[in-house]
Amino acid sequence: MKAIAIVLVLVALATGVLAQTNPAENPKWKVMDSWGQLPAGTAWGSPSQVATSAQGQIIVLRRTTPSFFVFNPDGSFVKSWGDTPYKLAHGVRVDRDGFIWVTDNSDNLIQKFSSEGNLLMTLGRKGVTGDNKSEDAFDGPADAFVAPNGDVFVADGYRNSRVVQFSKEGKFIRIIGGVKGTEPGQFNLPHAVVVDSKGRIIVADAENSRVQVFDPTGKFVEQWGDFIAKPRGAMYITSDDTIYISHVDAEAVSILKNGKVVEVIRGVGGRPHGMTLDRDGNIYVCFPLSSAVKKLVKVS
Repeated sequence: MKAIAIVLVLVALATGVLAQTNPAENPKWKVMDSWGQLPAGTAWGSPSQVATSAQGQIIVLRRTTPSFFVFNPDGSFVKSWGDTPYKLAHGVRVDRDGFIWVTDNSDNLIQKFSSEGNLLMTLGRKGVTGDNKSEDAFDGPADAFVAPNGDVFVADGYRNSRVVQFSKEGKFIRIIGGVKGTEPGQFNLPHAVVVDSKGRIIVADAENSRVQVFDPTGKFVEQWGDFIAKPRGAMYITSDDTIYISHVDAEAVSILKNGKVVEVIRGVGGRPHGMTLDRDGNIYVCFPLSSAVKKLVKVS
């Protein structure tokens, strides 16, 4: 019995040491668990995704109203807007011209707003489902990304299995994928999409535990794997094609360069869903289930 007790004590001590040394796993990053000064009487309200505005402010998309909270990078509150609720707010991005793009996963909509919050365009039809061949309706869209030329790429993946490309005017161009499966060019939950400086379309194929890369015409090029967990979360790309991926199943963020994982930031918290970077390279991660937003500060 004494031997068992000693073993248990040693295990407990070892666990404590590991817990204390976890921050050393991320010597370049400090996790700020209490970022953001909320208005009096409000809560985070299940924040689904975050984006960085043209002015460098942090936009938080919430699954309640008002739909948007806006903060300065230091966490000071700027404003809120959006009184019309989304059925299931999922994604938000800001394009190079400062327009805000929102994805409603349940009502199957992509909406484009001005920086002042005026609705400018809608892709999809509210409450209408389209199959993998549809050119004007979605079924479970997760993300929308605007390329430098203005083309819009929609990751239509929770119930469909494809990426749909539109012109900046909202005209249908092509479908990438459209078949659920594991073969190259097939998808099982395309959860996020970005376009790199070469015009390549990069898709987080979440349930297949890979990222697939397509050329500007939608032809499969290659796939990337060897992640700490499924690439199910957000995907952010910088001007030099560095890619950040959050993993809801691993409490982690991966950093990729040329298709290879060069760094893993661990211990960011449970199920990190949304993610963005500010102008200084700091990372903002949001957690819908625990209703939190954290800032990962770059310290070296």
